[in-house]
Amino acid sequence: MTTTSLPRFTPRRALGRTGFTATAVGIGDLADRTVPREELVATLARALDAGLNVIDTAPGYEDGLSEEVVGEALRGRREGVFVIDKVDALDAPVAPQVEASLRRLGLPSVDLFALHAVKSLSQWEELARPGGALEQLEACVAKGQARFKGISCHHPDALVAAVRSRRCDVVMFPLGPFVDARYVEEVLPLARAHGVGVVSFKTFGAGKLLGDTEGYGRPLQARPRGKVSSGGEARDTPVLPHLSVAECVQYTLTLEPDVMLMGMGFPNEQDAALRAAAVFQPLDAAGMQAVRERAHAAIQGKGAVWWNPPSPDVAAG
Repeated sequence: MTTTSLPRFTPRRALGRTGFTATAVGIGDLADRTVPREELVATLARALDAGLNVIDTAPGYEDGLSEEVVGEALRGRREGVFVIDKVDALDAPVAPQVEASLRRLGLPSVDLFALHAVKSLSQWEELARPGGALEQLEACVAKGQARFKGISCHHPDALVAAVRSRRCDVVMFPLGPFVDARYVEEVLPLARAHGVGVVSFKTFGAGKLLGDTEGYGRPLQARPRGKVSSGGEARDTPVLPHLSVAECVQYTLTLEPDVMLMGMGFPNEQDAALRAAAVFQPLDAAGMQAVRERAHAAIQGKGAVWWNPPSPDVAAG
């Protein structure tokens, strides 16, 4: 399918206090070593051609391949694109990681470096201590290697502390039909009140909400009574409860993150995601509740929900 068949997106709202006006949809990771590099670059370029102006990557996405693909796709078209990269090893010196990422990207700087996958309040407190990873990242920003800093996080308590610290320009966290309610009820409004940008992920629950998968297309290893998954490949019609791409996109955009990241590694996935976003209409309260209920059914038996904090009472929200 050609690029001209895709809807065209225009910048919609400010990304917190960064001064950057972002499209509602951002380009999530699309690295896949089973796919020729030129195809990955072309798929990313296709999303840029549709007007999307936020790209997310990290060194751990296919061992640097994602960064290399992003860098190649941005050659000659860097201006006007907000590039997010991450610091993966939170207990290791930050500066060498930043320098290595910039080398793979082939860029002198990015717009945002985020400390990646912060899992608890205690981990955030360690990162934020004097001399810790956040202070080291602040030094990288001062050197001009990034304009902004933030965190990607899987715990509401850590996100609340990060926003209140006033040391994060952007926070990245799960928003979608199946996430802990605190992301929606506490973190999102707090970030807005403090002018902190919100970039969301897990719109599709790592793919669990769309198909018979334990996440990111991996087949279910076992089902009740030990039955092996009959879901087949991702393009096959799921046999277990599932949501549509449109339902997930509608739900998440109704929550109004500044940017909703979506992985769109193949043109057909891009088509479905972007067309759903292009015709978005906010859901009412009853519609949101109905999607949450269906998501609760769709997530059952599909493995760990690692983007929610460990809790005896994890709520879908």
